[in-house]
Amino acid sequence: MGRKTKVALTLGAAGIAAWATSKAVAKPIPRKAKKALEFDQTVILAHRGGLLEAPENTRAAFSKSAALGVNGFAVDVRLTKDEEILVFHDEHADRTTDLVGKISEFTLDELKEANAGYNFEDENGDHSYRDKEEKVLSLKELLEEFPHMFISINLKDSPETYEGSLMPSKLWRLIEDLGAQDRVLVTSTFDEQTDRFNLYAQSRVATGAGEDEVKKAYTAFTSQFGHLYSPREDLFMIPEKLGIFPLNTEGFIKFLAQLNVPVYFNNVNERDSIVRLINAGAAGFITDRPTFAMEIVQENAGQ
Repeated sequence: MGRKTKVALTLGAAGIAAWATSKAVAKPIPRKAKKALEFDQTVILAHRGGLLEAPENTRAAFSKSAALGVNGFAVDVRLTKDEEILVFHDEHADRTTDLVGKISEFTLDELKEANAGYNFEDENGDHSYRDKEEKVLSLKELLEEFPHMFISINLKDSPETYEGSLMPSKLWRLIEDLGAQDRVLVTSTFDEQTDRFNLYAQSRVATGAGEDEVKKAYTAFTSQFGHLYSPREDLFMIPEKLGIFPLNTEGFIKFLAQLNVPVYFNNVNERDSIVRLINAGAAGFITDRPTFAMEIVQENAGQ
C-alpha cells in the first residue's frame, strides 16, 4: 500500500468519525410553532389577491379571493415618498397603473389617484377593469379590511436603498399598532431584511426564509450533515426549482416538516403540479388563480 493510499484512507476514516460524532452529539432544533401558521388543511394564498382574475393588489382582487374562502393573501410591499407602506409589487408604477415613475417618487395620496386596473387583461383578453378605476391599497387598509385573513408580507425594497432601510421598523410598528402579530408572516428575498425586521419583532411574528436560507437548507438536505441544520425561519415559500435543483421533492418537504417548518410553493397554477405537491406533503400554495386552486384542493381534501 502506497503512502498516498494510506493518507487517503486515514482522511476518509477521520471524516467518517467526524460525521458519526456529529450525528451522535448534534440535535437539530425544530422551530417553535407560530399561531399564524396553525392550519389544519392545505393553505391557499391568493398571490397579490389573484392577479390573473382581477387587477393585482386591488380591493376587487382581495374581495373576490376572500369570497372564495382562501386562507389569505401573499403580497409585496414598498415604501412611498411619504413613507407609507403600499401593497405593490413592481418598483415602477407603470406596469399596472396609468402613472409613470417609481413608487418611491409618489405619495400615497398621489398613488391612490392612479387607475390600478389600467393595464389589466384577464385570461379571456377582457380589459373591462380599465374603466372601473380600481385603486391601490396601503398595507394598513388591507390588514384592517380583511381582519380574518392570514397575510404573507414580502419586503421588496432592497436594504441598500433609503426605503429599504426604513421598512423593517415601520412594518413592525404597523403590525404592533394593529395587533396583527398572530396573522401575518414577514419575508423577503433579502435575508438581511427579515433579520432586521426581527430585531424589532423578537420572534413574535412568523418569518419566511430568503434565498440564502433556502440554499443553506437544501445544501444540508443533500449532504450527509442534514442533522446539523437548524432552521432560522418559520416557513419556506419556494419555487419548485432553484436553478437546476429540485425543491419539490417529498424528501426535502419531509426534511423541513420534521423541523416544524411547513413548505408553501410559489406561483403554482396548474392542476398536475398542485395534486403532485399535495401528495408530496406541501402545506400550501401561492397562486395567481385562486378559483382554480381552491377547486383542486377541495377535490383532493382527505386523500
